[in-house]
Amino acid sequence: MEIDLFPETFGTQVLLLVSAFVLSAAIGIERDVRQKSAGARTHILVGMGSALFTLVSAYGFSHLLGGDVVLDPSRIAAQIVSGIGFIGAGVVFVRQNMVSGLTTAASIWVTAAVGMACGAGMPMIAALTALLYLLAVTLITTLVRRLPRHDRSERYVVRYADGRGILREILGEASQLGYETRLVRTRRMEVADGFAVDATMTFTRTQRVGREQLFEALHEIEGVLEIRTANVEND
Repeated sequence: MEIDLFPETFGTQVLLLVSAFVLSAAIGIERDVRQKSAGARTHILVGMGSALFTLVSAYGFSHLLGGDVVLDPSRIAAQIVSGIGFIGAGVVFVRQNMVSGLTTAASIWVTAAVGMACGAGMPMIAALTALLYLLAVTLITTLVRRLPRHDRSERYVVRYADGRGILREILGEASQLGYETRLVRTRRMEVADGFAVDATMTFTRTQRVGREQLFEALHEIEGVLEIRTANVEND
């Protein structure tokens, strides 16, 4: 078999592969900025790998064409679509009936599609897809968060001094105000005067008590250092 190191389509292939690199990096950097489990490196590798598979499918077997041999690039593309699910499934977690990692898994899936589009010679539609992805996770997400909510649940991160039984006081105070409280996760950290805990908690109203009253009551607990709204994300 003769090997043509620099075929006539080499320049096109390089351009398409670099396009996949750039667009995948744009998606991955956004994930890195948000400190998600799969960042720029993962997305770049997924996008470039998908592009290369597609390029190999489109150009790699052209020397075998003829006679009874028919090229079907869609076969490798179909395998990429199904195979990328294994990576996506690896970043989805279920903790205490809460699902996280779905957006990151979806971003990996979109990155594979962007890479395939570049490999198939469609860099402009791939660029448009990457742009729409960035709009979806920034502008659209911001707009959705501003929509009025009709549920009775609020999620906050409460930072309090460690080792003083403050969590028990927080739960008791919330219960007195008519809130059902669920502890989602905790993170212990070192601060200037010792150790503190960031507790992510969901407060569900069972009575007509506003969140301002809840904020006030929790702030008055000695040892509570900070209360902030937690972004409810599934990514």
